[in-house]
Amino acid sequence: MIETISAALNTAIGFANGLLWGKLLIYVLVAAGILFTVRLGFIQFRLFGHGVRLVRQGRNKTDGISSFQVFCTSMAARVGTGNMAGVAVAITAGGPGAIFWMWLIAMLGMATAFVESTLAQVYKVRGEDGQYRGGPAYYIEQGLGKRWMGSLFSILLIIAFGFAFNSVQANTITDALHNAFELDKSIVGVVIMLVTAYVIMGGLKKVAKVSELIVPVMAVLYLGIAMVVLVLNIADVPAAIALIVKSAFGFEQAAGGALGAIMAGVARGLFSNEAGMGSAANIAASATPNPNHPASQGFVQMIGVFVDTIVICTASAAIILLSGVLDASEGQKGIGLLQLALTNELGSWAAYFLSFAIVLFCFSSIIANYSYAESNILFLTKSKPTLLVFRLLVLLMVLIGSMASLQMVWNFADVSMGLMALVNLIAIILLSKVAYAVIKDYEVQLHAGKTPAFDPSRIARLKDQLACNNWFDDEKH
Repeated sequence: MIETISAALNTAIGFANGLLWGKLLIYVLVAAGILFTVRLGFIQFRLFGHGVRLVRQGRNKTDGISSFQVFCTSMAARVGTGNMAGVAVAITAGGPGAIFWMWLIAMLGMATAFVESTLAQVYKVRGEDGQYRGGPAYYIEQGLGKRWMGSLFSILLIIAFGFAFNSVQANTITDALHNAFELDKSIVGVVIMLVTAYVIMGGLKKVAKVSELIVPVMAVLYLGIAMVVLVLNIADVPAAIALIVKSAFGFEQAAGGALGAIMAGVARGLFSNEAGMGSAANIAASATPNPNHPASQGFVQMIGVFVDTIVICTASAAIILLSGVLDASEGQKGIGLLQLALTNELGSWAAYFLSFAIVLFCFSSIIANYSYAESNILFLTKSKPTLLVFRLLVLLMVLIGSMASLQMVWNFADVSMGLMALVNLIAIILLSKVAYAVIKDYEVQLHAGKTPAFDPSRIARLKDQLACNNWFDDEKH
């Protein structure tokens, strides 16, 4: 009976994935990315350096959550399974060409992330605890006046990030530790659940502080290992790049051909960098921006997409392709393929290092994912008992995900992510004129040599919107 239900569920999820990713979402994502890129004058390239400077300046201390802490928290959610297991899954499903499409969706997605994070800052609200909250649910309600649509997004995000994605992250941790040390998955799952409970019970500020400590360390260590592999195989780098490009357009025989490469690359790319999904916008709203303008957080999240996909995902792809294990992987996929590649290049100790990196990457993703979901629980209800029940359910899903099948977990994550992204993309397209006006206001002040400061009364569309009172009333904003 259980097997029959499981098979039926897998079939339904597979059908939904095919509809979303094969016939709808890929086109909407690319179209939105092109629209925002062109409309903003290729801002992700023109002002890339300015964005990097804002990330560095975001370390300034504040009574709230700093821009740098928000950057680290959003990176904690982005950098995880998608950057390692996700890259391996993309390559095995769509061939090396999937990496090319991951790059493309990231470059377009930088503009999309800019728009959604700017809107999150514009329409943020102050909670009872004094902490700012926001994101798609909030800008849908405040900007479009459609609470039902905001509630729909919240429910999808809670399912996706509170449950599905945390199951994926926990699954990857237990799989990696089992492969490296033969540790019992159920025991590892209990440990992950207990440590997660300690962090998330401390609220959003604790999540931000833990992320600020973990993210820089894990990124530097992982990129360092990737650089070692790159140097050891420097002569093969041009051939690997050529293979990626040829496979992307079907000029080289690869799994799934050109269409398979596109679908795998876009799906795994979005899972990794989250551009257009609306997830990072939830934490972007909580930042005390530096400078004091909502568009500054758009720049910060734009850089986050770049670091996630163009830097870290490329590092994982380089490790796999340069190691030469792809054609002799004996059915390995997911994190197992990446572990095999590192072991082949650097010896058996590398598998242990990767296990350590995975624990850091995926655990940081779990706590950041939780923070996104918490903001949306509080959008739906301010009930503290409901929040406690939600926290317990998240912990339960972490435990269940630790022992679930890989394919089932990935497919479920893809469906929930796709539906969520679709709702958010509709919203940010409808609100895009507000975002354009706010970003233009920032650029005008920047080019005039001023430190941008936001005054909603300068923008006709925002003059009478109550949410913007936050920008007038809070002197310490």
